[in-house]
Amino acid sequence: MLLWLGLLCTSLTFGQVDLKKLDAYLEQSRRDWKTPGMAIGIVKDGKLVFAKGYGEKEVGKGEKPDANTLFAIASNSKAFTSAAIALLVQEGKLSWDTKVKEILPYFEVYDPFISQMVTIRDLLSHRVGLGTFSGDVMWYRSELSAEEMVKRAKHIEKAFEFRAGYGYSNVMYITAGEVIRVVSGKSWGEFIHERFLQPLGMHRSVYTLAEMRAKGNFATPHNYADGQNLPIPWVSWETVAATGGLLSSVNDLSQWLIFNMNHGIVGKDTLFTRSSRNLMWTPHNNSVPDHTNPKKVTSFTGYGLGWQLSDFRGHFRVHHTGGYDGMISAIQMFPDQKLGIILLTNGLRAPLSAIPNYIADAYLTGKNDRDWSKEQLAFTERREKADTRVADRRAARVLNTQPALKKEAMTGTYVCQLYGKITIGQVGENLEISFEHTPSYKATLRHWHHDVWEMVWAEPQAWFSHATVQFVYDNNLKVQRLQFDVPNDDIFFDELRPVYRP
Repeated sequence: MLLWLGLLCTSLTFGQVDLKKLDAYLEQSRRDWKTPGMAIGIVKDGKLVFAKGYGEKEVGKGEKPDANTLFAIASNSKAFTSAAIALLVQEGKLSWDTKVKEILPYFEVYDPFISQMVTIRDLLSHRVGLGTFSGDVMWYRSELSAEEMVKRAKHIEKAFEFRAGYGYSNVMYITAGEVIRVVSGKSWGEFIHERFLQPLGMHRSVYTLAEMRAKGNFATPHNYADGQNLPIPWVSWETVAATGGLLSSVNDLSQWLIFNMNHGIVGKDTLFTRSSRNLMWTPHNNSVPDHTNPKKVTSFTGYGLGWQLSDFRGHFRVHHTGGYDGMISAIQMFPDQKLGIILLTNGLRAPLSAIPNYIADAYLTGKNDRDWSKEQLAFTERREKADTRVADRRAARVLNTQPALKKEAMTGTYVCQLYGKITIGQVGENLEISFEHTPSYKATLRHWHHDVWEMVWAEPQAWFSHATVQFVYDNNLKVQRLQFDVPNDDIFFDELRPVYRP
């Protein structure tokens, strides 16, 4: 039975966990982190034992989220993608080691030989050799089809040798979504709805904004800038749903966690074989934990198939996080304890690991002698203070300079293999930059210094703000290419390198 704290007495406990104390900690953490709103769920022994919303669905509106409020779960969708592949494997339609090119003949990566070797298992475990978030600038907010995104993956540079490192690749999960489409004859969303959402009773979970609006009761995404949370528009991720497109709630996700901790059994139906369950939860790509840290609570970390894997306080932990424009989320499971934790937020500054760790401590150790929120907030603030990338660029600006190129010499079409066409046009006295497949990248160019121009975005951007573009020319002042500088941790504009095509 769902326990709704707002209606319960102050002495409520579940086992040895003081839910009143937990409730107060969660709200204080939200306030300390300045998270607009969040919804928390705790699953224990096959039941949702705690569910509550905090803050606001949209700042200034006063309406709290609840256990049915929809949030973008972003990369927590990846576990659904690997689960879909598992069903297709069980049906004999492919294997984990099927070569991707056997299904998608147009699939290519940085090397023709490696392109022939990449398997489904490689796609799902981030070991193809691409860098973390490489290629995101190509698909993020793009109007390209998923098939076209996959075709352009060959232009993403290699970061390490094939199967010799970890590079978190959204593009490879988009590729996995195309595998599901071709093999099943259904889109990722259709397949997931039919094979998981319906059987599990996840009736509010959707993958399109139109469906979300029809359902109602959804949170608003927020950007965080200058200490303030600002509402921003929803962005459709339907085309890239396989890497992060599901919209869900605490109530619905509790069914997903219960199903997974019951090893793929729902009611009288067994959806996962033992082999599938074990393979998805086996590390295929290991990371290096910090064994020198005296406060460490983790001895191993790795990535399975759609899930991050580690230990915590001596217990096996299955988990993942997700980041969407203006929303971040976290899911953790401790299968041996039948314990699951759900954190959904509508802001970009949130106690993403602190809250799950605090809840896990309460259930696994029976005490909370480590203030995860305070500790991780201090770490976040130190990191924010140390990030001087934008400030450094502003300090390096040389005032009172003039560009060597005339505006008419800069206008025209620039072509990038990874992305496509980027156009510089003149509107009145201003130069404008537009991106063929991404209308929201449009910006007015304002002279910065020398032949560098600041990009003033037409729409607010969640993951980056300050941006400049340099016009690179030859000895005869003929423009050759564009060079971008957009400091951020995900959308790497410097991968574009567009060349002038008169």
